[in-house]
Amino acid sequence: MGVSGKLKAVFLDRDGVLNNPIVVKGKPYPPNNIEEVVIPDGVKEGLGEFKRLGYLLIMVTNQPDVARGKTSQISVNKINEFIKDKLMLDDVFCCFHDNDDNCECRKPKPGMIFSASKKWNIDLNESVMIGDRWKDIESGKLGGLKTFLIDYKYDEKFVIPDYKVNEFKEIVVIIKNLIKIS
Repeated sequence: MGVSGKLKAVFLDRDGVLNNPIVVKGKPYPPNNIEEVVIPDGVKEGLGEFKRLGYLLIMVTNQPDVARGKTSQISVNKINEFIKDKLMLDDVFCCFHDNDDNCECRKPKPGMIFSASKKWNIDLNESVMIGDRWKDIESGKLGGLKTFLIDYKYDEKFVIPDYKVNEFKEIVVIIKNLIKIS
């Protein structure tokens, strides 16, 4: 629990953080089915460490291929549930919209973060966002979170995170050190 009596959380993007993306020409894409889901080394152990430190684990993921007609909501939900169960996440928030829908949940907007905060009574000042793309970092910043970018050097816009790392396990070390400082 945070100092305010509220809970603290680690918000996690799905593709590129909790599972390996499928990278084509410098752009990351989601897996098409459970068989293509590969959990990166160190993620499960790192999430276990966050749990021991008292953090909720909440996936926040954009899945616009549903709106684009490239996949079904059922298929995305199966992948989300598989990842949630395998990594013992507390909750999943998923946006199925595309950019033109102008919804409040699609990252870079912080709608999913705010929805989770309301549902779980989360202290956003004590929480963090981990992502691999600029939309994750922007969403985290707009939500008042400390932001961590796992930098795969994608060919896309760049937003400066609070912390930039090469792999997930580096984040665990940084957060443990931040806790010792405060």
